[in-house]
Amino acid sequence: MRLGVISDVHGNLPALDAVLESMPPVDRLVCAGDVVGYNPWPEECVSELADRDVPTVSGNHDRAVTSGTGFRFNSMAAAGVDYARDALSPASMEWLSSLPKTRHVVDGRVKLAHGHPDHPDRYTYPDDFSPSLLDGEDLLVLGHTHVQGHRIYDDGIVLNPGSVGQPRDGDPRAAYAVADLDAMEIEAERVNYDIDRVAERVREVGLPERLASRLYEGK
Repeated sequence: MRLGVISDVHGNLPALDAVLESMPPVDRLVCAGDVVGYNPWPEECVSELADRDVPTVSGNHDRAVTSGTGFRFNSMAAAGVDYARDALSPASMEWLSSLPKTRHVVDGRVKLAHGHPDHPDRYTYPDDFSPSLLDGEDLLVLGHTHVQGHRIYDDGIVLNPGSVGQPRDGDPRAAYAVADLDAMEIEAERVNYDIDRVAERVREVGLPERLASRLYEGK
């Protein structure tokens, strides 16, 4: 069983397209949340995952869009939430609203969460990974930090595939991972995409300039 793993797409369609084109053959694709926010293609990104029936959990930006509140977001995050809320179709809003905070797939062997398995908005960086996060699953997938990393323990693997749409680990390329559940191995991958196209669209729709410039920096 080979699993394609993505997270934090954040409305970045060129990055999502590049990841899906680059990804080798897998048996299933899963997503650890934050399909929307920040970038200007929320509808297209939601439609892509919904049409593919990708098992997905809700991220904090997803919940902000569907709940009608920006929580404690800064101005950049709040602008992306407002943009997504206006751009999403009723069907996409319904799909986003239906996402659980955690879910199990592959007969319980894989658990998906966004920030932390017990606290969905808690940032859990790779340096914070430990076997105590595991609860019987072979693979725990987390997102939220936009930092790619994984740890392999006797009890299983904790993985953050990194962010598709807004990496923050110093590498601007879109991130994803492939998990081999038979060999218990992880392939952490990066792929180039057309950042210029995203930056131009960010400016065209009136989103904050910093959302464009940070994509080139990977932070």
